[in-house]
Amino acid sequence: MGCERGAALLLLPLALQLCPGRAAPPAPRGKGHPLPADPSSAWAVFDLLPYSNKRVVTNSLHQALGDPTLNEVYLLSTFKLQPKSTATIFGLYSSADNSKYFEFTVMGRMNKVVVRYLKSDGRLNSVIFSNIQLADGKPHAVILWLSGLQQESSTIELYLDCLQVGAIQDLPKAFSALSQRSAAVELRTFQEKPQDTLDELKLVTGGTLAQVGNLQDCFLQQIEPIPHYAGDFNRQLMGQMMQMNQILGDVKDLLRQQVKETTFLRNTIAECQACLGTVNFPTQLPRRSKPKCEVNSCFRGVRCVETAEGFQCGPCPEGLTGNGVTCSDIDECRYNPCFPGVRCVNTAPGFRCEACPPGYTGQTVQGIGLSYAKSNKQVCLDIDECQNGGLGLCVPNSHCINTLGSYHCGQCKPGYTGDQDRGCQAERSCRNRALNPCSIHARCIEEKRGEVTCICGIGWAGDGYICGKDVDIDGYPNEELLCSAENCRKDNCRFVPNSGQEDADGDGIGDACDDDADGDGIPNEQDNCVLAPNVNQRNGDQDIFGDACDNCRNVLNNDQRDTDGDGKGDACDDDMDGDGIKNLLDNCQRIPNEDQEDKDNDGVGDACDSCPTVSNPNQSDVDNDLVGDSCDTNQDSDGDGHQDSTDNCPTIINSSQLDTDKDGLGDECDDDDDNDGIPDLLPPGPDNCRLVPNPGQEDDNGDGVGDICESDFDQDTVIDRIDVCPENAEITLTDFRAYQTVVLDPEGDAQIDPNWVVLNQGMEIVQTMNSDPGLAVGYTAFNGVDFEGTFHVNTVTDDDYAGFIFGYQDSSSFYVVMWKQTEQTYWQATPFRAVAEPGIQLKVLVVAPIWGHSGCHSAAMPSCYVLRMAWAASKDVLPAGPER
Repeated sequence: MGCERGAALLLLPLALQLCPGRAAPPAPRGKGHPLPADPSSAWAVFDLLPYSNKRVVTNSLHQALGDPTLNEVYLLSTFKLQPKSTATIFGLYSSADNSKYFEFTVMGRMNKVVVRYLKSDGRLNSVIFSNIQLADGKPHAVILWLSGLQQESSTIELYLDCLQVGAIQDLPKAFSALSQRSAAVELRTFQEKPQDTLDELKLVTGGTLAQVGNLQDCFLQQIEPIPHYAGDFNRQLMGQMMQMNQILGDVKDLLRQQVKETTFLRNTIAECQACLGTVNFPTQLPRRSKPKCEVNSCFRGVRCVETAEGFQCGPCPEGLTGNGVTCSDIDECRYNPCFPGVRCVNTAPGFRCEACPPGYTGQTVQGIGLSYAKSNKQVCLDIDECQNGGLGLCVPNSHCINTLGSYHCGQCKPGYTGDQDRGCQAERSCRNRALNPCSIHARCIEEKRGEVTCICGIGWAGDGYICGKDVDIDGYPNEELLCSAENCRKDNCRFVPNSGQEDADGDGIGDACDDDADGDGIPNEQDNCVLAPNVNQRNGDQDIFGDACDNCRNVLNNDQRDTDGDGKGDACDDDMDGDGIKNLLDNCQRIPNEDQEDKDNDGVGDACDSCPTVSNPNQSDVDNDLVGDSCDTNQDSDGDGHQDSTDNCPTIINSSQLDTDKDGLGDECDDDDDNDGIPDLLPPGPDNCRLVPNPGQEDDNGDGVGDICESDFDQDTVIDRIDVCPENAEITLTDFRAYQTVVLDPEGDAQIDPNWVVLNQGMEIVQTMNSDPGLAVGYTAFNGVDFEGTFHVNTVTDDDYAGFIFGYQDSSSFYVVMWKQTEQTYWQATPFRAVAEPGIQLKVLVVAPIWGHSGCHSAAMPSCYVLRMAWAASKDVLPAGPER
């Protein structure tokens, strides 16, 4: 007993020291002293309620929680919080620096419970339980159980009103930092606010869940952890356990009631015996008047009956319990009448179950009394979301798998390929005719990830699955096709290529073949505004464009050039490039450069200077290679058209000069094009996204292409399937709108220079005049490219050469594909009599002296061009008309 007396004396400083090896029965609820459990496992209860609204420095808690053998800690609390309020129920802090050791907080606005504690490394760890409704203006009993404190990882479980509502495993150990710190521990508890109450706050060290549950009249059975099975099994097991807990709780309540009744009978018998033993008076006792039924004799609604002994009250109304004189509400929710996971709302009297959880269907239940709650359990049945095949939930042609309370989408059905992200499409293959979806007049192309693309062949147009005849080879069929793609519409100029299908007057006849394109009644040949209706043909500046379509109405400008695209022609625009600097002050009048930087001080801004570091105010560029003569060395070691001083790979051919990571080193000679630390080819590469930084090399489907560049390899926002250059982010579409004009016959003015008109957003270019020879050379450079298109000669009378060039390096070095309709002898005999052959030819243009002609490279003739024949077709292979 010496140990028990010592324990009683230690109650004053809040904690007590357990007597080792002794066992005692559980103490009543609310008593602040330790309760030994069994001889092998002592447990202690600390009543913290007297210290609410206070800060108490306690060494006893420090010692108890810092015990290196402590494995189980329980925090019990019964409280009521106003809706949406936040409160810290229990906290341990350092009295030295106010740092947290442990904190249990209710966040009512977000329906969360947050547990924060100090880990052994000195950092705070936070554990969050979501969807926990504690701040709702009603009393709740909470048990927070921390277990496995001496193991590698611990577990925290939360019980609300005798039901487990959350469990989180594999957590860092709590309280281990207490044994490492010497500073005293300061206890802070619930800071009560108006209408908030704290009825119970205990801390238990050691013991079992069942023992601790008894302190809150909860039947909680501690079980060994079980393996994690599938979600359906866990739900069924949890439901069975909750039903078992409910049955055991009912048995416990019944036993408690029987004990009360037995005690009452025993006391009654004892009182009767005492009365009989003291009756020694022969005289009759005075008779007292028996009480009668009054208005307030019984509880409201309870029947009052007068008997020989006095009045007697009937049973309490349904949903209430008591002796009939006083009745109190029964909390039917404690008997779990609602479906697991559904919130039960206790009313006075009665209860109400809210709606079934998502994924279940069933009725809401409400009633009064224990018998009703026990016999009318809420039933929620699983909704089979997949009974209609998962329509609207999973992508079509995929498996929908129903689960308890939910569903998930599976793989594509047999005969289909894809996934839930891309969709499930009918399996296609170019190699198997039965699986080939393309038209017989289309080319079938197998793309990445097994996708198939169909492209109509030459002379056919459509969406690839349906192809119709296309005599002018402009991508639109002669007749309307039964498909929805743009290229299924009927060609509005059947015999004249017009890939943009422009129709200014909307009459269904394309501008390319409409004699009156603007519909103003004036034929195109006589109309000074071919595409803008202007019956009056007014023309204030007397150029070739009427006022209705002239971008400089009062200034003659036959070229209609508009550099900044503001609708005002350069001839009358005082800021041609739209950079905010007037032309007279702008050192680059046709290229925006707000900074006006000019490194060589030659009066020409760097943005438009052909020699940015060498003064060349006249900008002379004889060979038209965009490098000024003053700095043009023509030293090109790799022969890619870029001289060594400006080539980002001087010894490796890379005509495009592509530099994805902008490090000054071209991709062709850069081992890491995207500069993400993963080499393009060498270990630890190869890089699965060569042009897009992805140091993690994520590849969920294991196809060798990184997730970040799966469908857009160069990340230029144009998917690879429609990207004309899928491995060059600087080029996405064919565009002729930006080009350099190279005049091949600058002498004389017998004919005008070529007049180029660009249509269909840059995808079509037309030369409209019978002109001097000239080139329109795009600024975009390619390493290598497959290019296809339609070349159309819309005349049968003229016999000039027409064609296209490629591999352009300067005006004396390029390839040319040229076609001529008939044979023609050049009218001049000097330096020799030239004869043009009909047909199509591929030639290489080089600069070299002509044999036997002394004028080449002289002052009179600085250079002589030589065309070397590389290939020629038959003379009559190509008639006039469109070819591809």
